[in-house]
This record gives sequence, structure tokens and C-alpha cells, in this order.
Amino acid sequence: MATIIRNAALVNDGKTIYTDILIRKERIERIDSSFDVKFKAEEVAADGLFIIPGIIDAQVHFRDPGLTHKADIQSESRAAVAGGVTSFIDMPNTKPNTLSIELLEQKYEIAARKSLANFGFLLGVNAENLDYVLQQDTSNLLGVTDDGLYFSGKGNLLADNPQVLEKLFSGCSALIAIHSEKEKIIEENESRFREKYGEDIPVELHPQIRSEEACFLATQEAVKLAQRYGARLHILHLSTARETALFDNTLPLGEKKITTEVSVHHLWFDEKDYARLGKKIKWNPAIKTAADKEGLFQALLDDKIDIVTTDHAPHTWEEKNRPYFQSMSGAPIIQHSLNIMLSFYHAGKISLEKIVGKMCHSPAVLYRLKDRGFAYEGYYADLAMIDLSRIWKVTAENTFYKCGWSPLEGETFTGKVVKTLVNGHLVYNNGTFFEIPVGKPLRPVGN
Repeated sequence: MATIIRNAALVNDGKTIYTDILIRKERIERIDSSFDVKFKAEEVAADGLFIIPGIIDAQVHFRDPGLTHKADIQSESRAAVAGGVTSFIDMPNTKPNTLSIELLEQKYEIAARKSLANFGFLLGVNAENLDYVLQQDTSNLLGVTDDGLYFSGKGNLLADNPQVLEKLFSGCSALIAIHSEKEKIIEENESRFREKYGEDIPVELHPQIRSEEACFLATQEAVKLAQRYGARLHILHLSTARETALFDNTLPLGEKKITTEVSVHHLWFDEKDYARLGKKIKWNPAIKTAADKEGLFQALLDDKIDIVTTDHAPHTWEEKNRPYFQSMSGAPIIQHSLNIMLSFYHAGKISLEKIVGKMCHSPAVLYRLKDRGFAYEGYYADLAMIDLSRIWKVTAENTFYKCGWSPLEGETFTGKVVKTLVNGHLVYNNGTFFEIPVGKPLRPVGN
């Protein structure tokens, strides 16, 4: 069955055009104005709506397998498509950690049975499996990463292990994505505040513990080392304005070897919000100052920051609402990432075209995804339809995370995703899900 979307305001490739879109056999067959077809097609009116290529969220923790009491691929892909996210790339800190090709492929198999969105996974790397990773053919890998592995033990941050990082840079051709903080500095800060406050340090001190210095020094050293070896380095969830000076905006993204991203919570919250939200916004790296928030946003506009992600990391409320050292870091946010960016659009701070560039186009370029991230003829029909004028409030009832809470509950947003298509299939329609696992695996091309 074919589908024709009529009178769409299509935001794509730096411009907005009013057009019709023909979808057939999972792909966009034609983008043109007022055409007729000689075969049966379902007509969808898009008058007054904007259409974007599906968002590619390249930094999530969907907890599957092993931690499914707080999230799983089915539940979080539901939340994703409700927010216009049609593809995701998941990190390796599941249980067990994804430290082998066999475990990586098992995650792809799980997602094929459960996911409403397209799915990709990064292979975990640390000192223990480094030699194994270097022996693998990385041409079919989206990338390797240490992100989240520090939860399973100290010493797993590559930024704190220059010898391990150097060996990885010299021998791995895949994209290397790292969590960039200095564990030694964090531990020294923890010890200092523990002496004063004991085991329940006020969460307002989180950005002083996971400090600007801990982030900047780690990123500075990693960038220098990657430049020495010509490695493909990607710094995950940048959190300080100071770090943005380490990145370049003179090359097209497809030619960059050193790249970075910002997660939406580092653009939305700042340290003043700890008093209101407490551990709900305890992330690693920490949400920092208003100046950091503004500096990150400017770097995004200036193309020093390449993509927007979420670092979606759900925990149960019981896991969050513990004393400081036991409170889990991370929070659910994937359903609302576009809403955060649309708030900046309505405030006149960013264009729709720039939002689509950073959330849809650039992740596809960075991770070398074939026929994704753009609304072109011949590409997969991953599309989100948005009512830019709809005003709505985030509530527990309209939030779809398995953990059952959101740091954004009570926020009022203007702009709402009303329909989402994945590979040409309608998976979300105004609060209703069509729960067929239509997502496809994401693999790089030309790695």
C-alpha cells in the first residue's frame, strides 16, 4: 500500500518547501507538488503541519538486556517515536556489558523483535577487552565506546587511561566515542566534599564534583592524542563552554575526524535547577552553569558542536531518590528532546532548518548511515509530522517512559509530534501506537 502526504511543509536540507510526498515500499518515491498516481494510495492531509526527517538520537541507554526493570527497547522506542525519533544508537552499559561482537549481535537480535524505531549499538571497549577489539573487523561497527562502563568499576574511562587510549587510536579505524571526564579529579572532589557532608552530599554540588576542570582536561588530552594518530574521535555529551574551543568548524562534517555533540539537558537546565529538581537532573557529566549552557548553545549554532543527542538514561525513581553516592546518574528525556529544541525555535534562538540539521542530517553523516537522516527520493521514509502551534503540558499520563517519571513533568511546550513514520510505516498517531517492530538495523557505509 502506498501513501501520499498532501500539502506538507517539508523541512529538509536547509530549506522548507510545500510539497506532496509519495511513500511506497518503505521509501520516499516522489517529492513534488500536486501529482496524481494510477495505483491505490492512502491520502494523508498535512495541511498546517510541518514534516521533518526522523530524528536520529545517537546517544541512548535503553537498558536491554539485563536492566529491563527500568527500561527496555520496546518501551523506550515507543517513547522515542512519540517524540519524532525514528532511529537510535544505544550504549554498551547493559547487563552484561556489550564487550564482544557476540553480545553486540544479541542486542541487534533483541531489537529486531521489539523496536518500533531503527536501531544501532556501539561496542564497548576498555583496558580488559582492548586487544580483542583491535583484532576485530570494525568495518561493520557504528563505533566503539567506553560510555557507561565506569558504572561497572573504576578505571573504565578511557580519558583516564592515556596508554589504553593511545593504543586504541593507533589501531582502530572505527569511530571512537568517549565519555570525557578525569576520574582522578572527580575522586579528589568527592573526598573533599565527603569530609564535610558525609555520604549524602547536596546534589547542588554535583557540578563542582564532576567539574569543568575534570571535563576540559580529559577532552583536551584526548583531542591532542587523536590528532597525533589521525583517529576518528567523538566526544560524547559535551557539558562545558570551555571545551567548545577545542573543536573545529572550518571543515564539513563528513571530512572531520574529531567531532562532538551536546545533549538536550545541557542546553535546557543549569545549576539553578538543582534546587527545584534535585536528583531528577543528576547526570554525568553534570549539568553546570548558565554560562556553560549559553556557550554550548552558541557552539551548536557555530557548528563547533556537530549533533544533538539526549543521553536518555532511565532509572526507577527509587534508584534516583537515594543519598548522593547511591543515587543513579541519568534520566529519561528522549520523548521530549524535539520539544526542547522547538522551545528555542519559538524563542527565536534557532531555525527549524538548523534543528533538523543537528538532529536528523548530521547524525546520519557522522555515523555514515545509508539512506537515512534526509527526506530525499529513494531514502527510507522516516518522517515526523509536527503541529508547531499545539500547546500542551508534560504529565505522567502522556509520558511513555517505562520508569514512569520525567524531569520535565509540568513543563508546557508549544509544538507536538502528531504522527511518526518509520520505514514508511505509521507507528505513532496522536497518542496511539502501532506496535509492530518495523525498525531496521543501522550499519555504517564506507567505514
